[in-house]
Amino acid sequence: MENKKICYLPMYIVDAFTSHPFAGNPAAVCLVDSSTILTDDIRQNIAKEMNLSETAFIEQYTPDESFSESNHFKLRWFTPAKEVMLCGHATLASSAVLFECVKNKSDKLIFETLSGQLTARKQANFISLMLPLNPPRPFQLVLPDPEQNIQAILYSSSTKKLLIRIKDCYTRSFIEQLKPQTDKMMSAHNTGKIAGVIVTLCTKAQEQYDFVSRYFAPWVGIPEDPVTGSAHTVLAPYWSDELGKKKLFAYQCSPRGGELRLTVKDDQRLEVAGTACVVLNGQFLLQ
Repeated sequence: MENKKICYLPMYIVDAFTSHPFAGNPAAVCLVDSSTILTDDIRQNIAKEMNLSETAFIEQYTPDESFSESNHFKLRWFTPAKEVMLCGHATLASSAVLFECVKNKSDKLIFETLSGQLTARKQANFISLMLPLNPPRPFQLVLPDPEQNIQAILYSSSTKKLLIRIKDCYTRSFIEQLKPQTDKMMSAHNTGKIAGVIVTLCTKAQEQYDFVSRYFAPWVGIPEDPVTGSAHTVLAPYWSDELGKKKLFAYQCSPRGGELRLTVKDDQRLEVAGTACVVLNGQFLLQ
């Protein structure tokens, strides 16, 4: 019998944008040592096996530095269907693994990604990420009964995200009760121009949040993403202009739900602060 070499990859599951298990957005985080070579096909198969909205792969930027000593890393994200350019919640999850599980000694982490250089900072009660802003622009889209409940439609070309704002006369429960038919969404827009749809609403004055949202991305294998950092790179500049404020408190009202504290910076960056809860620590056996 042939002896197969088994590679043990440290693997974690982290609930991002929540302080307790079974809420927020779960992401898998895999530590890839510099001595381990993973092809893109293997990464994609691992993401399929983990079957979460995203699996993050962290590698040392400098091969001879450890995960606990270095503050500079490479970071990539895969859905079960494909690699993506940006994933906020999996970046938060990756930061939590490095800070809490690996006991990284730095207060600031630097990630080299397909979206450029991202940073994460450890604060007293949160981890804050610096992400690029992706302001949306007005967009013409033919929809059935467009005046019934939609106030505005915008599009972010840099992220391929469509933003649909619901009229202010509706409440949060309207968004929570939405049941989109994702198969029809995909067949109606199959040109590759749209990668996800954000539905958002301004909350009432007595509520603690400035706005709420949900995010649907069946085009990349995610019928609904529970809490989405990248969607808020589109939402934050829009609501900052609409509400006339730089600091925003947001809630993504998926069934799991999660809170995001947002600060729109003058240098076209977005600070996203949130908490994360590590729920699984194990090994992925690769033969």
